[in-house]
Amino acid sequence: MASLEQTIQQSVLKTAQTVEQQLDAELERLEKLDSDDLSTLRQHRLKDMKKQAQQQQEWRVLGHGEYTEIPEEKEFFGVTKKSKHVVCHFYKSGSPRCEIVDHHLKILCISHLEARFCKIDVERCPFLTQRLRIKVIPTIVLIEDSKAKDYIVGFTELGNCDDFSTEMMEWRIAKSGCINYNGSLLEPPTEGKRTNKFVLGAVGKKRMIRGRDDDSDDDDF
Repeated sequence: MASLEQTIQQSVLKTAQTVEQQLDAELERLEKLDSDDLSTLRQHRLKDMKKQAQQQQEWRVLGHGEYTEIPEEKEFFGVTKKSKHVVCHFYKSGSPRCEIVDHHLKILCISHLEARFCKIDVERCPFLTQRLRIKVIPTIVLIEDSKAKDYIVGFTELGNCDDFSTEMMEWRIAKSGCINYNGSLLEPPTEGKRTNKFVLGAVGKKRMIRGRDDDSDDDDF
């Protein structure tokens, strides 16, 4: 199994390759245009690129592109006010399944600058945990415009197993509209495309878990 550092490097490389392919396709299209159209499109393109670069820089200043911990409750409200989209993992220290969520979110935050990825210790932030009605960990709260828009509770919607892929997590978060997604949101990624798995326990063992209502493997408060 590749280390987390290797997996993150692969994610960065994949993102760079995708951007390069998009630029190549755009350049090929521009080469087929006449000089007047080309000049106009170049101006628009440069303007768009500058705007995108500025937006990405603003996101990075706000902490986008990293997976960080929010140490106290009052900081959470500042984060959700400054960032339109927030993916927040409510976790408990020592929980193996929370470590699985950490693994996937550390990867996704790199390729999805459009959202802020963070985590909160439920035991250190009891007021916020109660206010958002967090009863099972791990729970991922998907926030838009300072409002909780969607919840991913446990692993039921992620294949109901511990070794789901990063692509599965990406797809489920994208269904809420918090991150961009190039594939179809109508159905999850196929088994053949599943990569970047984090296996809990024995290597190669696919451990199934029960649904939300009777799942004793997830931790209740």
